[in-house]
Amino acid sequence: MDMSAGGRKGLSLFALIMIGIGSIFGSGWLFGAGAAAQVAGPAALVAWVIGVVFIGMIAMSYAEVGSAYPIPGGMARYGHLSHGPVLGFLTGWAVWIATASLIPIESIAATQYMTSWSFDWAKGLVDPATHQLTLSGTAVALVLTLALWLTCFWSVQLLARANTVLTLVKFAIPVLAVLALIGSGFHTSNFTAHGGFAPYGWPAVLTAVTTCGVVFAFNGFQAVVNLGGAAKNPGRAIPLALVGALSLGLVIYLALQVAYLGSVPPELLERSGGWQGVNLNSPFADLAGLLMLHWVVTMLQFGAFISPAGSNIANVASAAYMVTNLAETGFFPRKLAAVHPRYGTARPAMWLNLGFSVLLLLTVGRSWQALAGVVSAAMVISYLIGPVAVGVLRRTRPDLPRPFRLPAAGVLCPVTFAFAACALYWSKWPETGKITVLTLVAVPVAALVLWRRGELAQGGAASGRGGRGASLLRQFAPAWWMVLFLVWTATVSALGGREFGGRGLLPGELGTAVIAVTAPLFYFWAVRSGVRAHARGLTGTLSPAETTPAPTVTADDGRPMVSV
Repeated sequence: MDMSAGGRKGLSLFALIMIGIGSIFGSGWLFGAGAAAQVAGPAALVAWVIGVVFIGMIAMSYAEVGSAYPIPGGMARYGHLSHGPVLGFLTGWAVWIATASLIPIESIAATQYMTSWSFDWAKGLVDPATHQLTLSGTAVALVLTLALWLTCFWSVQLLARANTVLTLVKFAIPVLAVLALIGSGFHTSNFTAHGGFAPYGWPAVLTAVTTCGVVFAFNGFQAVVNLGGAAKNPGRAIPLALVGALSLGLVIYLALQVAYLGSVPPELLERSGGWQGVNLNSPFADLAGLLMLHWVVTMLQFGAFISPAGSNIANVASAAYMVTNLAETGFFPRKLAAVHPRYGTARPAMWLNLGFSVLLLLTVGRSWQALAGVVSAAMVISYLIGPVAVGVLRRTRPDLPRPFRLPAAGVLCPVTFAFAACALYWSKWPETGKITVLTLVAVPVAALVLWRRGELAQGGAASGRGGRGASLLRQFAPAWWMVLFLVWTATVSALGGREFGGRGLLPGELGTAVIAVTAPLFYFWAVRSGVRAHARGLTGTLSPAETTPAPTVTADDGRPMVSV
């Protein structure tokens, strides 16, 4: 993944689709079906459909912004371009946390699947009572994280060339697993026994969307947006790659979920007291072992290394792009954006991401399920700026070349924002509170950086009145909507229904209704703030090195290339 300007163009549409599919089929398919079934029962199938609709709406809003501003790692910059430096850092911080967190979670997935090995030491990597990594399991996950990071550090170009092959292997393994599990004996009674199709109610289905790896799995779309700036024709390639990767991903994930639900032995369901009691360390490998499908177990053990390793090629590159974008806006040290002259990689950024990965492993990364919930909530926060940026730029930059335009954006953007707000609420308390605090840590950091600059960006320097304090307040004005939105959502989550982890003061679906009704108000406030930020000259611009070439039209493609 070449970080240099000269290496940013040339990805074909097929290669971009392969990147998207490769990211979608990471560790999510290894655990998502089992985790979703445990929370929602057979109704987990609905969770996958809701998840892909939600992610598809988010992805299409990013497709418009991403095709207009085809910046590698651009999701960390769009807030700056639409609202200015403070919101840019706030959203960029959230995007970086969500992206960098994917690196250790893939190693955790591989470690948990190692418990299906026949070696005694492997079975001790996960505590059978708590289903969390033991001390030795954490050590193995650390070793795997470091090994993969070093491989990308020294040989990222080699891995990038091998990505298509890895993706095809990753695609073949779940397909073969589905066929083998269904062919070994399919129990249709599992879909209605032990409480029916939705034994734990529809709130459990909504919770499964954000806490059981559904959003986590489809989050692979970010790799297309973040690396789509390196495509030959970003305006055409980004939306087509998003549709192709998400559609194929949904088909495979639904097939995996059906195979898992129908292959669980009825006696195991009976003995476990229903789906909530079926808790397998390595869901598909353990299930294949119960069914005496030893060749499938071996294949899955192999896939447990191939899938995470292949996904982390894009994860490591995307996380490095996030850091370099934040460094280019001045909120991270500019030394982090330094690119190695020979290897074309931002090595200081990679070192920062490695340190963050180790920190996560040693604190909250005790199991794939535990870390996936936190990561998914961070991902949802990172999605918020997409539809908002579309609304702002449609008003402030109407003449900006947009090779892809989101249809009915006036309706879809506020609806998409409300959907994202509900998904954050469904993440359940206290995860919503934890990720809100982690995101809002960026606020005092932004204030300190702007204060130390003296010349507080364009808006502060231009006004010349009130000194640093007044200029600082002007810089923060376009970002207050995000701060209050996160505080509001976390508060409703804490008071919401017990099925969503709250205190029960807003029982049932009342909490979801409150979020759904108030979210559009925050959306229109956000758009208005962005328009004002543009009028005051607070928003960011691209450097000449980041802009794309002038529009060109080829005989086989009548669409112009992007020009910023």
